[in-house]
Amino acid sequence: MFCVRGNLRDVLFTRHPHLNRTLLIGYGNPDREDDGVAWHILRALTLELGLSAPASYEDDFPVNDRLDFAFHLQLTPEMAEEIAAYERVCFVDAHMGNIPEEVRMIPVESEFQRSPFTHHLTAQSLLSMCETLYGKKPAAVLLSVRGYRFLFERKLSPETEALVPQTVGLILNWLKT
Repeated sequence: MFCVRGNLRDVLFTRHPHLNRTLLIGYGNPDREDDGVAWHILRALTLELGLSAPASYEDDFPVNDRLDFAFHLQLTPEMAEEIAAYERVCFVDAHMGNIPEEVRMIPVESEFQRSPFTHHLTAQSLLSMCETLYGKKPAAVLLSVRGYRFLFERKLSPETEALVPQTVGLILNWLKT
């Protein structure tokens, strides 16, 4: 597990009340193996920060003044209102190998993207809706993690599970900036 250094916990939760609020929003289906990796990452991050962690994806994440956690099966247009309340948002999701790196964090720009699927909304499109409807655009990144198996089970493949500590480390570094 990635070790929290440099008093990050103090920075996030106590010493700097002027810090902007941050939302970590994971999405995917935990019943489809690696598609649910975002929940595992958010849970590992809460443990790394010394917070109480949910036992199941159906349980709530801890609540505090600086850092909020959310997990959903998919992104929906209604979330535009939710993310408008934040200065920074980190989207966490799985990918199926269409990205060369196993773990990649990229900035998310506001850009509406059409999809042939009615149930598929990208982080870019959600940010565009937020900007259009609420006149706000939080600074956002997408953290994409390689999934290897997408069968009907509630566990990660060993390959994707091995990526969780590295991903937690990337989020912790992003939180420090």
